[in-house]
Amino acid sequence: MAEKKSYYEILGIPKGSSKDVIKDAYRKLAMQYHPDRNKSPGAEEKFKEINEAYTCLSDPDKRAHYDRYGSVEGFGAAGAGGFGGFSGGAPFTDIFEDLFEDFFGGFGGARKQRPTKGSDLRYNLTITLEEAAFGIEKSLNIPRWQTCDSCSGSGAQPGKPPVTCANCKGTGHIRFQQGFFSVSRPCSKCHGAGTIITNPCYTCKGEGKVRVQKEILVKLPAGVDTDSRLRVSGEGDFGSYGGPPGDLYVVITIEEHKVFKREGLDIFCDIPIAFATAVLGGEVEVPTLDGSAKLKIPAGTQSGKLFHLKGKGIPRLGSHHRGDQVAGISIDVPKKLTQRQRELLEEFAALSGEVQEEETKGFKGKLKDIFSM
Repeated sequence: MAEKKSYYEILGIPKGSSKDVIKDAYRKLAMQYHPDRNKSPGAEEKFKEINEAYTCLSDPDKRAHYDRYGSVEGFGAAGAGGFGGFSGGAPFTDIFEDLFEDFFGGFGGARKQRPTKGSDLRYNLTITLEEAAFGIEKSLNIPRWQTCDSCSGSGAQPGKPPVTCANCKGTGHIRFQQGFFSVSRPCSKCHGAGTIITNPCYTCKGEGKVRVQKEILVKLPAGVDTDSRLRVSGEGDFGSYGGPPGDLYVVITIEEHKVFKREGLDIFCDIPIAFATAVLGGEVEVPTLDGSAKLKIPAGTQSGKLFHLKGKGIPRLGSHHRGDQVAGISIDVPKKLTQRQRELLEEFAALSGEVQEEETKGFKGKLKDIFSM
């Protein structure tokens, strides 16, 4: 006959283990072998064995007696008073309720009115490129839940507090037998609250909270981009049972600009210039985020030439550094000419005839070389 394992061996812990170690070991094993979760043969017997070990080792007096004599026989009425069964003492009941609340989502156990943090909120905010570049303060109207001022969150009329639930006697749960084990579920009358509101607050209709529009001022730093998230602490929904409020997250979208296109910290734009300016050179006025600026165009500038305006782009978040503005030149070829303009261009073409002929010959020569390869 195999030797019976010690309670320490059953829980997989050394003999000198602390109460917390014993409790943690029991939690893991109870979750693993509970018959409602483990349908393998022997799981129920293993679960009973685990509970028997924990019931002993969680009680300081029983544990001391067990450590001295190797059993609990002769320990007062422990042997006949439920030790080894499933009614258990206060320590066993406490961990049982904790176990099913923490690991099984309550499994029909009592729902305690613990302080709960309020929900986080999201607000989608669209801003202009200029606002993103230089930062701005925005006033937002945020719909959210907050504690009812009329009843201070109790849900009952002032002077008429909730009454103790007669069905559960204020415990918030009803115990029942499921198989070999006694478990509990939320009271159907008070829904786990332990109290019933007989005179609901006129303002919140017994909810204890009301829906309001809260005006919140948020400051957007210079340099934000699309999908940037700004966290405003404590401006979400109010918590339950005295819990802290959630947070507000402002998610940024930058609307498309008519002139500029943003790429990282740089902005790009097209600058059309006259044909004569491209040939002869000159100075043109270009738009920037800071206003207009002068740009010098060298003679003979080709279409597609890029000019960098240093420090005229988007600021880096948290820094004084700014990107550049990149201006791409496009030559505006006139579609209609006066008679005099045509005459002058024809004269220009005639004067450039030898050059054009040489360029044409050179181009044809290059083509001939390519196709003869």
